[in-house]
Amino acid sequence: MKYILLIGDGMGDFPLKELDGRTPLEVATIPGLDFLARHGEIGLVQTVPQGMPPGSDVANMSLLGYPPEKKYTGRGPIEAASLGIPMRPEDVAFRCNLVTLKRVGQNLIMEDYSAGHISTEEARILIEDLNRELADEKLELFCGKSYRHILLWRGGPEGLRTVPPHDLLGKNIYHAWQAYREEPLLRNFLMRAIRILEKHPLNQKRIAEGKPPANALWPWGQGRMPLLEPFSQKWGLTGAVVAAVDLVKGLGRLAKLEVIEVEGATGYLDTNYEGKALAALEALESRDFVLVHVEAPDEASHQGDVDLKIKAIQDFDRYVVRTVIEEAAARFEAYRILAATDHLTPIPLRTHSSKPVPFVLFDSRSGEERRAEGFSERTAQASGLFIPDGQSLMSRFLEREPRLPEEA
Repeated sequence: MKYILLIGDGMGDFPLKELDGRTPLEVATIPGLDFLARHGEIGLVQTVPQGMPPGSDVANMSLLGYPPEKKYTGRGPIEAASLGIPMRPEDVAFRCNLVTLKRVGQNLIMEDYSAGHISTEEARILIEDLNRELADEKLELFCGKSYRHILLWRGGPEGLRTVPPHDLLGKNIYHAWQAYREEPLLRNFLMRAIRILEKHPLNQKRIAEGKPPANALWPWGQGRMPLLEPFSQKWGLTGAVVAAVDLVKGLGRLAKLEVIEVEGATGYLDTNYEGKALAALEALESRDFVLVHVEAPDEASHQGDVDLKIKAIQDFDRYVVRTVIEEAAARFEAYRILAATDHLTPIPLRTHSSKPVPFVLFDSRSGEERRAEGFSERTAQASGLFIPDGQSLMSRFLEREPRLPEEA
């Protein structure tokens, strides 16, 4: 049996006025997901435990079958694991965005959490120049992809109440900035970074071209390195991860899954969808399980762009879901497909929600049509099937219970 987990990050939404009370999933043309829903088992799953932040880190850890309430320490160390950054037990890693701040009257506003989705090539120049001026034995930057980077604080504290920059879009950053004022070393680092970035030739060039400048760093999601038992020990299966973003690749590395790199996988709307699907199927030839993660719907949601979100969902369906359905049928005798969104990213909020999310579970051994409705939040809720957590859903998907540590 082969197991394929497909995650469309942030696909879920609320009913929208501009869509006549429908969600982007209900409006999008998604024959692949609809086929799975009509021939499979559809329902809702609670990926974000009560009281925990509804981020992709928590939700994807949950979908991978690891309970975040026991394993989660922060987003930063997960992404640090993806980048291979060595961390001691006492070190703290922050996810660190390059952002665009804008002065509006007396207020400083978070204009763009991604500095206009700055390219990795441009970001590397800025990060290297900042390190040259600012890095020391305590604080150091590590370059990731696009706007997503890591700030490592060796021997740093854990207790700061940082705010994700995508939660501050269009808002005054004053109160969120107070977290950095609690730690003079960090505040000084960030203030010096702003002064360097504002004058940097690359940013001057971006402004001249009408692009948002990457004029500040925004660290958040900090924590110490988590410990996950290997996926092969927990579930008794070999596996791999296909993703563009360091968050999901980091979860894969921590779970000792092979991380498959795909040329053209960007973590944005221009990603190589089909290449990721084909790479996953190839990896599955010699393994039992594969996870394919696509970030694009979430990025469109953060931008508040309904049309872009619908397009991202349709591209996920056309180039990932349908490719997997067609190719799996030709390659494997028996397989199961679990398709889900990790969390809702409602267009009106432009950030994440902790409400339950839709999933569909398809088994090639029972292909008869079960229902007429397709895949959406509404049909998932109407099914009456509710799974309380990601580990329970993974157990249902893999048709096995997780092994206790002493059994592994």
